[in-house]
Amino acid sequence: MITLASTSAARAAMLEAAGVTFTAVASGVDEEVVKLGMAAAKAPPDDVADALAEIKAVTVSRRLPGLVLGADQVLVTADGTLLDKPTDRAVAEAQLRQLAGTEHRLETAAVIAEDGRPVWRANESAKLTMRALSDAFVADYLDREGEAVLACVGCYRIEGLGAQLFTRVEGDPFVIQGLPLLEVLDYLRVRGELAG
Repeated sequence: MITLASTSAARAAMLEAAGVTFTAVASGVDEEVVKLGMAAAKAPPDDVADALAEIKAVTVSRRLPGLVLGADQVLVTADGTLLDKPTDRAVAEAQLRQLAGTEHRLETAAVIAEDGRPVWRANESAKLTMRALSDAFVADYLDREGEAVLACVGCYRIEGLGAQLFTRVEGDPFVIQGLPLLEVLDYLRVRGELAG
């Protein structure tokens, strides 16, 4: 039995498309508390993503049997600032303006827990260069994407209209969408959850 400790539509879609049978459960973790603690400790971005993935997986694993997959993603701007998911359209617009014409990095982590402890983890990065964006494009983009951008760090879904934001992408598309899927699938095969 596999549980996804997340209600992320993108992560669920990736697992479903890959033929993984799972149940999705909200972790109930207060991510802001974790992020504040990691910021106070001056933790590197990949450690922040890893810590968030682990606490989600472990928290759900303490309640449910079997393998529990937690994942998280952190966006690091060119100047080292970490961006969170936008809270509303105005924040999304500000983030797009901040990222426009610059390169940023996504740090993506996944942790699988069993019996309340982590048993596997993977961390991967991707680099993306966003093109310069006109005011008209940003307004149209946000109109067309609607509330969907509020669920995405960086305000984009690379698998959809968000692809138009970029001039260069370096990294695994699954990692950019929020899950090191190929590594997860490898581990599930090792554990006998998927056919080898």
